Amino acid sequence: MVKTSKKTDKKKSEYGAKQIQVLEGLAPVRKRPGMYIGGTGLEGLHHLIWEVVDNAIDEAMAGYCNFIEIELLPENKVKISDNGRGIPVEKHPQTKKSTLETVLTVLHAGGKFGGEGYKVSGGLHGVGISVVNALSSCLVAEVKRDGKIWRQEFKTGKAKANVEAVGKSKETGTTIIFEPDGTIFDEIKFDWEKIVSRMRQQAYLTKGVRIKIMDNRNAEKKKSYSFYFDGGVISYVRHLNQGKEIKNQTPFYVEKEKDEVLTEIAVQYNDGYKDHIFAFVNNIHTVDGGTHVAGFKSALTRSFNSFSRKKGYIKEKDENLTSEDVLEGLTAVINIKIKDPQFEGQTKGKLGNANVKSIVAGVMSAALEEFFDENPNDAKAILNKCILTAKARMAARAARDTIIRKGALEGMTLPGKLSDCSNRKSEDCEIYIVEGDSAGGSAKQGRDRSFQAILPLRGKILNVEKARLDKMLTSNEIKNLVIALGAGVGEQFDISKLRYNRVIIMTDADVDGAHIRTLLLTLFYRYFEELITGGHIYIAQPPLFKIQVGKEFKYVFTEEEKEEAIKYFQLKVQERKAKNKSEKQDEENEAEEENKELKGINIQRYKGLGEMNPEQLWETTMNPETRIMKKVSIADAEAADLVFETLMGNEVEPRRKFIQTHAKRVKNLDI
Repeated sequence: MVKTSKKTDKKKSEYGAKQIQVLEGLAPVRKRPGMYIGGTGLEGLHHLIWEVVDNAIDEAMAGYCNFIEIELLPENKVKISDNGRGIPVEKHPQTKKSTLETVLTVLHAGGKFGGEGYKVSGGLHGVGISVVNALSSCLVAEVKRDGKIWRQEFKTGKAKANVEAVGKSKETGTTIIFEPDGTIFDEIKFDWEKIVSRMRQQAYLTKGVRIKIMDNRNAEKKKSYSFYFDGGVISYVRHLNQGKEIKNQTPFYVEKEKDEVLTEIAVQYNDGYKDHIFAFVNNIHTVDGGTHVAGFKSALTRSFNSFSRKKGYIKEKDENLTSEDVLEGLTAVINIKIKDPQFEGQTKGKLGNANVKSIVAGVMSAALEEFFDENPNDAKAILNKCILTAKARMAARAARDTIIRKGALEGMTLPGKLSDCSNRKSEDCEIYIVEGDSAGGSAKQGRDRSFQAILPLRGKILNVEKARLDKMLTSNEIKNLVIALGAGVGEQFDISKLRYNRVIIMTDADVDGAHIRTLLLTLFYRYFEELITGGHIYIAQPPLFKIQVGKEFKYVFTEEEKEEAIKYFQLKVQERKAKNKSEKQDEENEAEEENKELKGINIQRYKGLGEMNPEQLWETTMNPETRIMKKVSIADAEAADLVFETLMGNEVEPRRKFIQTHAKRVKNLDI
């Protein structure tokens, strides 16, 4: 049941048909859904939920809603309810239809284009609810408003009948039940974890609002989550830093409105070597930053230098701290509320409002000065870390310069173990990072020399989760890899100089191979994240088994495929047996033949790539026409960072808990 939120006299602004403005029709949505939700894959499918929830969040940000409920129902239906004011139902002056029908059937019809419908809104373009309606095979809207319960049904974006009162209620709010159109979406399969993660984030950003998610698709496997964070972004920062060693136990926090821009920021430092800044504008995640992030960074660097010199942490002769120095180990959540956000690009990934930079910078500078004065121990811990980072940066620069000079003196920059390809067009080339000289030898002989390069690694590389850049560059294996890739590292990294379009990790299918693969992925995630986000990192999938009977064989990649292959060859034996019977073969010869074939199923388990001859390695793992590879992506940077920190960081206890929790899910562990 959706409870009614309390409303103060201050917030009793008019919200009716006059606040709903119509800009254009709905016709193009079903024809080109990708223009409105980004695509018809799983991301676009989940975007339908986000659009409806965003409307409820807008009500919450305006102060009229404190409860939102999302329920996954059987038959791919989704029910989303809030206890906001309820969508108006009276006749709209422009369309002459009910305002509810106008909002649900006309593109760019909403309370976000003028008037006093909303002061700030995440749904900038106002297309949300109408697009959801257009892309649903059916949709039902129920509104509690004006003492009544109003209901209207729609089919593929068109109203089946006029809105009508179906009951009485003293409560207010909106409920939307929709079923995505199976003729439009590639697959209708809602991801529970994705929804939970998104709603948790929204609850952090909208403090004081309870968000409940229920999965009732299967009567025997019901589950639910409820989120409520009174601390808002402070709670979010603590969540992001869980399991890490914290530098400032008291998180920095500021919330202030200036020139109609509400700035809310929380900051906490950990002992890591990477920064994590999550920036939002009206609850929209601006993944590419923008003016609010630029203002935050400039104030951070300027304030840290000013306070450090004032307190004598940095001497007069010393260099200033750079932005890189003050960002290392930082976890920050920047949440901006603004009436008229100007985003760059269709995805709303970057904020462009020029005035926001100076506003955020001013708010940050004043609040940081106050924080330093009131929390001297936390300030000292943070600044000591930043100064140590600066020293490490200078040491890393010296080490990097040494590598470059050494390569130039030797007349070459490429490592001796690299077997390069002949093609010089990086977009056509790929490099295999292989485990050991044995596998490297097979790979070198089996490859296509025109576009495939091979770099063997000796043993396990350094765990960079526990090492700064200067220490990392003392590892010969990592140095060879950095030089081979050609894009540099750290502040000199330039992805345009990458020598290979595909960087392929090829290790043995055993525990050691998995460990080496994890160490390499940690390296790429921490120091070459652009290679992952740019789609350049792949993991080769060598077969686990070769199943053979006579001259016929199959390569299989999993235990399940192995069982299928064995059944296949056993069926072949039975077919031969039937054929022999039809030919009235002597029973003794028949039994002998059957026994021979059953025993003749040869199962070869590949423990290492070195066990394959060059022809086998090419055929199974390196031939672009037949190979299987996994592209490495970061679907959820927050979750990925937590996993890397848990599995590769200094803290043992979180790693133990992770292993205990997930151990039973591991099948066929090769020890």
